[in-house]
Amino acid sequence: MFTGIIENLAKVAKVEKSQSNVELYIESTLAGELKVDQSVAHNGVCLTVVEVFGDLTYRVTAIEETIEKTNLGDLSEGDSINVERCMTLGARLDGHIVQGHVDQIGICENIQENDGSWIYTFSYDTSTENITVEKGSITVNGTSLTVVNSARGVFSVAIIPYTYENTVFKTLRKGDRVNLEFDVIGKDVARMGEGDKG
Repeated sequence: MFTGIIENLAKVAKVEKSQSNVELYIESTLAGELKVDQSVAHNGVCLTVVEVFGDLTYRVTAIEETIEKTNLGDLSEGDSINVERCMTLGARLDGHIVQGHVDQIGICENIQENDGSWIYTFSYDTSTENITVEKGSITVNGTSLTVVNSARGVFSVAIIPYTYENTVFKTLRKGDRVNLEFDVIGKDVARMGEGDKG
């Protein structure tokens, strides 16, 4: 489990193809605190640390299914990536409950500067029945955010300067693909509603 509070804006040091998998070498100030077999979220995708190289770099493996269903396959050497270690029992939950399981890809449709903050608008395929709710939670590239506007297949979030500077939001451009994890409580409520229809 994660919180969606990004710990480190890391850098992709190397991307290496390995059969149908992709090996991601990540440069992060957290590397020295990691151990093999630890779960770490990368742009909201939970991956297992498979090797640690000193205090600056570690390696994770993304399998074919992960590459197909997330934006990790879009990464290149030098790209920024959001990193968060799994939460510890008894710690404060500053964001919201995040599983590290991406529900689907979204597309950045618009970025609007708004007098010291930024409004990002994203669209997503509605065939999966995922929904957002105004003032509800959403995870975009692993970042826990509050939905400020919501309609079918589209939503907006407001980004404050701290989040802008310390996450991949400062490198996002219109048309970029992002990883979306919808609020786990909202998903459960939606499933219960489907059960009522039967």
